[in-house]
Amino acid sequence: MGSLQQRFQTFLDQPSLLTDLLGRLEAKTGVKRYYLATGTITFLGLYLMFGYGASLLCNLIGFVYPAYVSIKAIESTNKDDDTMWLTYWVVYGVFSVAEFFSDTFLYWFPFYYAGKCLFLVWCMAPVSWNGSQMLYQKVIRPFFLKHHRIVDSVISDLSGTVLDAASTVTREASKAAANLGLECDKTK
Repeated sequence: MGSLQQRFQTFLDQPSLLTDLLGRLEAKTGVKRYYLATGTITFLGLYLMFGYGASLLCNLIGFVYPAYVSIKAIESTNKDDDTMWLTYWVVYGVFSVAEFFSDTFLYWFPFYYAGKCLFLVWCMAPVSWNGSQMLYQKVIRPFFLKHHRIVDSVISDLSGTVLDAASTVTREASKAAANLGLECDKTK
């Protein structure tokens, strides 16, 4: 396995949407794609650390590309990519819920959004040690397998209660509307 720089260069030479864009920029500007990519990464990193709107940028990075490739995965005949991106969205959802409760404290930490962005990039990275696959297999899946029957039972009970409540509300609303209609007819 080569150095990080060699692996990064190999990644930049593989065909993809990103590397095609870098190739076009390289052709127009004469600047090597390696320098374009490292400059862009450096700029984004600095912006995530010190820029205004770092939260928005970080959320866009964690959402836009995965949403795009998820749509492509849905439209492809290969189901492995569907599983990969569905796993990403499960981890993204769990992370978002956890972040909701801890964000009040975490955003005070310096470089929080840079760290969050690195985490999300790790979760979507096309590597064998992909973060979403690791977190799903080691944390989320065992937790789910241990508790899914209880959650299914609670959801079943809640859905029955909600259906009963909706039926009662509908029945009472119908009665109230009928009574209101009768009262309007009496006043005429």
